[in-house]
Amino acid sequence: MVLSDLQEQKSLSKTFKIMGKKLESQLKLQESQIIFLREKLDESSKENRLLEKRLNQSGQLFVLDNLHLSSLNPSHFITILGQTVKSVGSFVRLMIDEMKSADWDIDTAASSIERGVVYRKEDDKWFAFESFICMEMFKAFHRPYFSLFGKSIPEGKKHPQVFFDRFMELNSLKCKEYLAMKPKSTFAKFCRHKYLQVIHPKMESSFFNNLSSRDMMSSYQFPNTTFFALFAEMTKRVWLLHCLAFAFQPGASIFQISKGCRFSEVYMESVDEEAFLSPDITPESEP
Repeated sequence: MVLSDLQEQKSLSKTFKIMGKKLESQLKLQESQIIFLREKLDESSKENRLLEKRLNQSGQLFVLDNLHLSSLNPSHFITILGQTVKSVGSFVRLMIDEMKSADWDIDTAASSIERGVVYRKEDDKWFAFESFICMEMFKAFHRPYFSLFGKSIPEGKKHPQVFFDRFMELNSLKCKEYLAMKPKSTFAKFCRHKYLQVIHPKMESSFFNNLSSRDMMSSYQFPNTTFFALFAEMTKRVWLLHCLAFAFQPGASIFQISKGCRFSEVYMESVDEEAFLSPDITPESEP
């Protein structure tokens, strides 16, 4: 009887030791997971701070409370244009970050936009995406309201004062506030139209594993995400620039340089100054 009890105690002791080692192993695994999650949290926090910084940099333009249509001059347009370009750049950087996170082949994506381009540096592929976004965002810029309403626009809505008032109204508010306040406004319609035009369903699905943003906008709602916030800010800049262009009389015009044209410092900006220092580059070559 005593021998049986001893054997039973030894068996239990052995079982407890095995359980103890198993619990120690699980504890070490959980500790390593906690360390990993803390590192991921730190990375996410840094990324969020960076995104917030980008959003703030492309945020509300300088206040123009005292600006009147009669005092409007080209310097105002140039300033708004500069802010628009910066806003486009902020969104493009975020879009490329999302592509990398979703394991996109950046080379293939850049080549699908413009085939046959030889990039001097790896980072220069950024310009292909910037070009694509600009082409899409500025499409129909020269037509009132980007032709959202076709040709059926009353003459009264084409008056410079109307466009100027629209500019002042939107410029005085943050984009998120304006969309929440006027979800069926002309600007909200433009924002929705451009998102559906620029952000392909496959892109949205690969970035976020769903199409909830598209679904929300079809119900006159707008996503509360950093990605959409930067997209909406970019859209706001383009819309403000459009309204300002049509506030001039005659209205400001837009033009596009054909591929292969001679470089001009008056109308163009070099994306890589070093390219023009190379002996292999001629004035007619692509920068």
